[in-house]
Formats: sequence, C-alpha cells, structure tokens
Amino acid sequence: MVLFSLVATHADIDLETVAQLSNGASGIATSALSGSPAVTGAVVLATCNRYEIYGEAPHPDDVEAARAALVAQISDVSGLSEPLVSRSFSTRTGPEVSQHLFAVSAGLDSAVVGEREIAGQVRRALITAQHEGTASSGLVRLFQAASKTAKDVGAQTALGSRGLSIVSVALDLATDLSENPDWSTKKVVVFGTGAYAGATMALLRERGCTDISVFSSSGRAEGFVATRGGTALDEETLRPAVAAADVMIGCSGSDTRVEADELALVRADSPQPLIAIDLALTHDFDPGVGELEGVELLTLESVRLAAPQEQAESLAQASGIVSGAAKAFEQEREARSVDSAIVALRRHTMNVLDAEMEKVRARHGCTAAAEEVEFALRRMVKQLLHVPTVRARELAANGQQDEYVAALEALYGITVEQPAARAVPQAECPVDHQGLESA
Repeated sequence: MVLFSLVATHADIDLETVAQLSNGASGIATSALSGSPAVTGAVVLATCNRYEIYGEAPHPDDVEAARAALVAQISDVSGLSEPLVSRSFSTRTGPEVSQHLFAVSAGLDSAVVGEREIAGQVRRALITAQHEGTASSGLVRLFQAASKTAKDVGAQTALGSRGLSIVSVALDLATDLSENPDWSTKKVVVFGTGAYAGATMALLRERGCTDISVFSSSGRAEGFVATRGGTALDEETLRPAVAAADVMIGCSGSDTRVEADELALVRADSPQPLIAIDLALTHDFDPGVGELEGVELLTLESVRLAAPQEQAESLAQASGIVSGAAKAFEQEREARSVDSAIVALRRHTMNVLDAEMEKVRARHGCTAAAEEVEFALRRMVKQLLHVPTVRARELAANGQQDEYVAALEALYGITVEQPAARAVPQAECPVDHQGLESA
C-alpha cells in the first residue's frame, strides 16, 4: 500500500481558486472509493486556505490512476476544467506525505504560522472519514500521528504561544482600522455557526464585546447561541442588525452571500462605518462590499499579509520536531510493510516442517521419539527464521523491503500477498457537522 496526497494551498494558488476547487469537497472521499479501484482510502482536509486529499493506493503504479480519478471527480463537482484542476494540485508520495501533513497540523504551513485551528481541522477530517468509512488503516495512523505531532509542537515550543489564529489576526486588523478600538462598545453580526464562528465568539468575548448577533442560513443560530450566548437572528431581524452593526464577520461559507448592492440599501441610513471580515473560504460577502463608502472589507488574503512572523528559533525547533516525527512514522510504516513477507516466510517454513512431521508420525507413530524430533525441528526452525526476520526489519527501515520480497520469490518461490486495504469502521465519536461548516 502507498500513501499519496493532492495538495492545493494559499502558498501556490489564489484563494479564490482554492474556494472553487473545494465546492463539493464533502462527497469526494466517498465517490473516490466507489469510483476507482486505485483509491483504497481517502481523507479530505478542506480549510479556509487549503484543499488537500490524502489517499491510499494498492501499489505505487496506481497513484497516477488514483490522481486522475480524483481530478475528474473534483472537476465534475466544482465545474472547473480538468486541466485547471490538475494544474492546481501538487502530488506528494512517500515520506513527503507525512512531512507535509505533520507540518500542516502543527501550523507551520499556515497563513498565520502556529495557528491553533488547523490541528482541530485535521482531527475533524479524520473523524469525518471514519464516520463515512473512507479512512483506511494506513490513513488513520497517518492522521493520528499528525495530531500527536501538533500536540508535541505545542507543548515543546513557544510557537503559537501568543494564541495567534486567523480569527485573532483578523480582529487585530479590525481594531487597527476602527476609530474606537474598544470592543465593548461595538455591535457585531456573525454569519455562521461552525468552528470559526465558535472561535470568533470566544475571542470577541475575550476582547470585551457583549453585543453579538448570529445568523445562520441553515437555521442553526438558536442552538448555537444557546450554548455560547448572543442573539439569534432570522431573515426578518438580520437586516436591522446589519444596519446597526459596527462589524460583521462571515464564517459560514454557505451558498447565500451578502451582495454589495443589497448591503448598500440596508446601510443607506447608517451613520457609523462598518468593518466586514470575510473568513469564509467561498466568501460570505461579495468582494464589491469593499468598494462601498464607509465599509472596510478584510479577507483571508488580508489576514495572510498581516500575519506576524514567528521567531526563527521557535520555527526551527518546531520544524525539527515535525521532521523527527515524520521520519519515525515512515520507519514504522516501512517496518510494517514487510509484515506480510515475514508471515509468508514463516508460513512456508512451518508448512514444510508440518509435512515432514507427518512423515515421521506415519513411520514411528506418536511416540516419545517423534515428539523429541518435532521439538528439535521446531527449535531449529525458530533459530533459522530469526536472522531473516531481523534482516527484514532492517531492510524495511532503509526502504529496501522490495528487495527482501524479491529474494523470497527468487529463493523459495514465495509470492507475498499484500493485505487489502481495510476501511476503518465508523468512529465512535460523533462528527461535529457544525464544526465542519466553516472549516
């Protein structure tokens, strides 16, 4: 089995293209497994500035077919041409897969280096895949190792110790743009009830903001504010709330967005300026909103450009932890890859032993002498298998497991059958669908 990933991030393409690619992301893993035998497992990680698909294929030769199948499916659901989709994704295989995901989970590849949200998004991506039955055992180990690495980086370095996140940087920008930086005086309207909305509510509270209203086009606002505070809005109360707002924050990524001309009408008689913060991957606010008089529009691109650089020492330490964890993961994975070969060699050897013992019993019966012979032979076989087993682990650790398998076929005529990928059963933990709404 081989792990691979298709990666499209803010570092390589514009966020608008990332958003378009992500349309229909929730169904890609399931359709990939049902649509192509080259894909035996899939986990989708879609956030505000990245769209990544982690997959498992039966053999390295199947990766290209798996990639082609995924590109075709993404093209179909996003409406983008296959050549554009193909150009937008870089492909990683082998150790590059774990190295990248571990760095992502630790916040090293984020627009805001060391951000906190991404680790939770990686964790929820795995939970979703387990719930849908698309996470192979290899992918489960990969994502669990990534989450552990993120915890180690958080515990062992100063990276992100200031609590930086995409939301916090956006609110810092809004503070700088405000005539009055006091958040306790501001009226805020939040769009969405997902992970970013929850993080936004918490940070607004920390800054002293108490007048927070929440709107959800899916009707989840009542349940959301019941546990977090604030006022739930509906279609009727949304307009006057926006008219009176000092800040509105988009976190939903829903199909319904605030259009510039509509906002202009709603705000026609509003004397105070408005800061619109759009944190949604697919844009909650029409980009034309930023051109309206008295309105400042902050986007994910604004956040990326304003994000502070973490100290070089913390980055170097975190990068070292990530590299070490990725190397350890690959060594363990390579060691696992020869398990089938070791089992095949043991089975072959024991079958030979059992056949010879049948001959001994047929000639001498089940006597004490036959038992002594069997005991001696089994002890000898165990000793003979010790060195090949140790060598298998050593070769696997050096990436030479294929040579070991080839040697078994050449010397003993043993064909090593790799176990079929097995989708992991539904996770016991319930999926946080609300948390995925904006992630």
